[in-house]
Amino acid sequence: MGGVVVSVNSASSSPSGEERQTRSLNIAAVDGAPVSYIVSLAAVVAVLAMIPIPISIVIGSGRNFPMSQSVYALVGWLLGPIAGAVANGVGAVIGVIIAPHTTSYAPATILGAVMGGLASGTMIPTKSRRIWWLPLSLVFLGLYSLYAGRAVLVNRASWVAVLLASFINWSAILLYILPTRTWFARQLQTRDSRRIGLGLFGGTWMVAGLVHLSTGAIVYSIINWPNELWWAIVPLAPLEHAIRGLAAMGIGLGVISGLRATGLVKPPHAAY
Repeated sequence: MGGVVVSVNSASSSPSGEERQTRSLNIAAVDGAPVSYIVSLAAVVAVLAMIPIPISIVIGSGRNFPMSQSVYALVGWLLGPIAGAVANGVGAVIGVIIAPHTTSYAPATILGAVMGGLASGTMIPTKSRRIWWLPLSLVFLGLYSLYAGRAVLVNRASWVAVLLASFINWSAILLYILPTRTWFARQLQTRDSRRIGLGLFGGTWMVAGLVHLSTGAIVYSIINWPNELWWAIVPLAPLEHAIRGLAAMGIGLGVISGLRATGLVKPPHAAY
């Protein structure tokens, strides 16, 4: 029996008509980050707000600082500046309600969480947000002027004690203004766990210092601790800050590795 051979002209099978471009629309999103991501990370912040780090005492307010302070930067890197600020803010609001023992003043805690998301989310200079870091830098410089200026000029604290005790604050401002801001963030985009860890620790030192400044400027205007307490802060503040960075490394390495392994869609302004 003879076979029938059917020839197909490849030209006739080519699509005709005008080429169309398609893109998925995610209606339930904030600044491109899915609301489900924001809700999930806000819940993480809220849960970690209930867990005080027992070996630390925030000098001046007498409270343990919560584990949530270690992930404010990470949330901004995962979601971007606006969505990160929203997730941190919502998580902080829930946290101060369910765990008031880990905050000295609720509005200051919420403001610090929001500023942490904004600061970390602006570390990568995306096309539409290339200069967002500049107005934020001016805000942080203004807050430091109010914070340190009140201590020295109003409460007559030693400027040496204030300068040493606020090392974590002014070093954070310098790291944010200098190119170290983008360098830390770019380490998160590598596949080398050691570089990612370095970016997590250094970036968290920077962002957590800005968070501490945002909260401290408000809390100090209420408490006005004396000069002796500034000296007591000098050796302890860097230790507490290093604990935040180490906690961020442990959490962040696992989270970033897990997100890459599962292949979840990355928000457009994420830094990892």
